[in-house]
Amino acid sequence: MPSASALHLALLVGAHLVINGSCDVAGGSGSINALPAGGGSSRLAPSFDAATPRNVTALVGKSAYLSCRVRNLGNRTVSWIRHRDLHILTVGGYTYTSDQRFQATHSPQTDDWTLHIKWAQQRDAGVYECQVSTQPVRSFFVTLHVVVPSARILGGPDLHVDIGSTINLTCLIQFSPEPPAYIFWYHEDEVISYDSSRGGVSVVTEKGAATTSYLLVQDATPADSGRYSCSPSNAEVASVRVHVLNGERPAAMQTGSAGLSNSWRCIVALLAVAVLRAKLLHALLDS
Repeated sequence: MPSASALHLALLVGAHLVINGSCDVAGGSGSINALPAGGGSSRLAPSFDAATPRNVTALVGKSAYLSCRVRNLGNRTVSWIRHRDLHILTVGGYTYTSDQRFQATHSPQTDDWTLHIKWAQQRDAGVYECQVSTQPVRSFFVTLHVVVPSARILGGPDLHVDIGSTINLTCLIQFSPEPPAYIFWYHEDEVISYDSSRGGVSVVTEKGAATTSYLLVQDATPADSGRYSCSPSNAEVASVRVHVLNGERPAAMQTGSAGLSNSWRCIVALLAVAVLRAKLLHALLDS
């Protein structure tokens, strides 16, 4: 049996290794960085770069790139696994799926092992595991989000304006790889003509990472009521229903259901304050 002094020395050495991070067990959320079986120099143990993005967003129909940076890989192998069905997609530089949209890329002299997904589909969304062939294995998880270009008209589904005021509709197009080539506005099923005999109709479009199109219809009349639709070239149609009212609401007032709800909250709050003041005044008079 070893002497007490030898055991004490071993404990000191072990504590020194732990304090200096040589026996690193943490590699960030979702990773397993235990030392490989058989010991060896801990400085050569594979580890994941904690700065690697764990959430990736890709546009439907475009390429998605999931990165995994492994330091001190040595002779181990990097594999990519899809968690939805636990399907092994790639091992090293080889693809192990019949879906040829998946491909592992690795540049020599770098730590990057990237899973390339061509023409990403919504069904590709989910968790992917980058796995290193140590014993036990070390894993790094990446979540892929696949988004579809979308359009929406702010303030819907119903807007109320007073007769004679301006109908102001805002259509927001998001998650588009590029701005739409064109945007058509419809009133019911008819394309809105900006140079029609009615006049007072204009459209302003601001293109960018998110594209915004504004439709302005001046001097609203009851004939301007109905469904308005925004139809971009690269997204689904968005619609809203406009109600032109004749004196039922304050002049030039335009609001959606959220604005109406806030107005009622204010009214209820004012009534509550009035009731409390009346009770307080009554109590003071009685005293």
